[in-house]
Amino acid sequence: MIRNARKEDLPRIFALIQELADFEKLSHEFEGKLEDLEKHIFGEKPYLYALVAEQGNQVVGYALYFYNYSTFLTKPGIYLEDLYVMPNFRKRGLGKSLLLQLGQVAQEIGAGRIDWSVLDWNEPAIQFYKSLGAKIYPDWRVCRVAGSDLIGFIEKAK
Repeated sequence: MIRNARKEDLPRIFALIQELADFEKLSHEFEGKLEDLEKHIFGEKPYLYALVAEQGNQVVGYALYFYNYSTFLTKPGIYLEDLYVMPNFRKRGLGKSLLLQLGQVAQEIGAGRIDWSVLDWNEPAIQFYKSLGAKIYPDWRVCRVAGSDLIGFIEKAK
């Protein structure tokens, strides 16, 4: 079953985010805090939205997303930050169901597109996304300024 996340789901979602960091070989970059996640999803001004995949009262997957905007389309959009299903629950249609539910959200807001990133070595995910009709753009690169680099970035702007 796919549904919107509830506050009581947050510890489980947070644990799954840590699992995702391990899977992506990026746990050394994980610095998140459960309190921040709660504030950003359920606070006065949400920055992030969450869908969960549930199997027998257990959250086994999630999709975290936020809204963006396409100036080329002059329409709102959605950025899928994370899509994760526990390995033991893959190949059951849960990832597809999470994405289809996100598609419903996109349709409801009149979005022009849904964007996300995938690691170049994650061939199963790439093939899965392509099977659903997603286009993988090899010419685009992710740009990021984070951590101490963000502090330096801000200083250069002064």
